[in-house]
Amino acid sequence: MTDLDIVTQTVLLERQGRDRGWWDQMRDCYWPDSTVTLSWYRGDGPGFVDASEAMTGRGDASVHRLSPPTVQIVDDRAFAEMPAGIEVRTDIDGVTVDLASYTRIVYRLERRDSRWGISALDCIYERDTLTPAVPGQQIAISPQQLAAYRAPYAILAWHLARRGYEVAADLLGDDQPARTAAFYDSTLRWLRG
Repeated sequence: MTDLDIVTQTVLLERQGRDRGWWDQMRDCYWPDSTVTLSWYRGDGPGFVDASEAMTGRGDASVHRLSPPTVQIVDDRAFAEMPAGIEVRTDIDGVTVDLASYTRIVYRLERRDSRWGISALDCIYERDTLTPAVPGQQIAISPQQLAAYRAPYAILAWHLARRGYEVAADLLGDDQPARTAAFYDSTLRWLRG
């Protein structure tokens, strides 16, 4: 396999491991000193795997609908970006609903000792939606309930908060284009050394 194939498969295997509960597979994708920054978690990659397993054990499962990643490789560094829809089925006041949060997952990968691994994962949040699983049912959420959260991930943050998770207010999002542009610039500078 080429480096492009290996990097692509690494980010796909990381997400597959997360969605299927294949924790060893997911863990194998991260370097021990990696970083992960997303809605409900900030820390290292192995800790993210442990936290994901605990989250799933609490009944808070989600799946990720993935678009093909774009990958750039320079020597022993790679930048991969993968658009994703985070899908959660949950219950709000007796109504089964589907929450979809759209994001771009940005990976930094490094080749160390001839092996590729993830050194950083960040999410850039775009927007989210909430719909009843059965058409015609009503969901009662007031705008005031969402007002405390930023628009690109307001529904996701509201859902996670009601499930007991702390959600950061300073995540990357399309509502802050200057910060997002600076993040991409920093990532591309890192890629080029």
